[in-house]
Amino acid sequence: MRLRIAAVLAVLVLSGAATAQQNQKFHAAFLPTSVPQGSLVIGLAAPDAIVEYDGRRLRVSPDGTFAFGVGRDAKGPLSVTITDSSGDAMVNTIAVSARDWPVENINGVPPKTVDPPPEIAARIEREQAQVTAARVRDDDRDDYAQTFIWPVQGRISGRFGNQRVYNGTPKSPHSGMDIAAPTGAPIKAPAAGVVTFAAPDLYLTGGTLLIDHGHGVSSNFLHLSRIDVKVGDRVEQGQVIGKVGATGRATGPHLHWGMNWFDVRMDPLLVLEHGNGSSSAAK
Repeated sequence: MRLRIAAVLAVLVLSGAATAQQNQKFHAAFLPTSVPQGSLVIGLAAPDAIVEYDGRRLRVSPDGTFAFGVGRDAKGPLSVTITDSSGDAMVNTIAVSARDWPVENINGVPPKTVDPPPEIAARIEREQAQVTAARVRDDDRDDYAQTFIWPVQGRISGRFGNQRVYNGTPKSPHSGMDIAAPTGAPIKAPAAGVVTFAAPDLYLTGGTLLIDHGHGVSSNFLHLSRIDVKVGDRVEQGQVIGKVGATGRATGPHLHWGMNWFDVRMDPLLVLEHGNGSSSAAK
């Protein structure tokens, strides 16, 4: 059995000095005082509390856990409002520490994936809309509270948030973490969840798979050579979900692992570091 509360508090401590913010009328709420850009923030409040962040009411688990994401370009302070069952509200503020985002030059990418013709651009837009639609889910599962594991072992070949320049053309910042691994290497689910999207041949991302971990938190796995699960499947942590490939816009075999809180992109490496205390497994 997972010691969920202890795990949540460990995440809070590692993401920025967890404190208990309370007063005589208010249920205790545990939140970090500071987080880096790209973080998954896990908090703890009374199970019957109302928690609001960035205009959204957050889902609160029966044990009081809740989660939200902090984007790559977020600036603090963030405000989290927690209202107890008597109607008393308290605003909790969280500072955001800025990160350095280097530029990555990537050459040798097929030109048609960098500057696609109109008909291909339309296909890309349709496919990305399907992926976006899979991220609106807000299940009451809290699989995200597990300690995440590496989906595959290998060198980090691309980091979250870095500005990318393909064949000399600037593009959007990198939305996830690339892990270099041989074609056919098995990919394991980093945490439990439900498969919400699976497609073998998207134009940019090739074999593409999404797993929802609950409360709007999801993982995406791109460039797969094979997908071993289907939409609707429940997967457990460590279960093989597919194999590494170089499909879509890729210059070699690797796994792109991205994480989202709804439409907010987060850094998987931070999630690993917070849960395990170290990122040495991939160094």
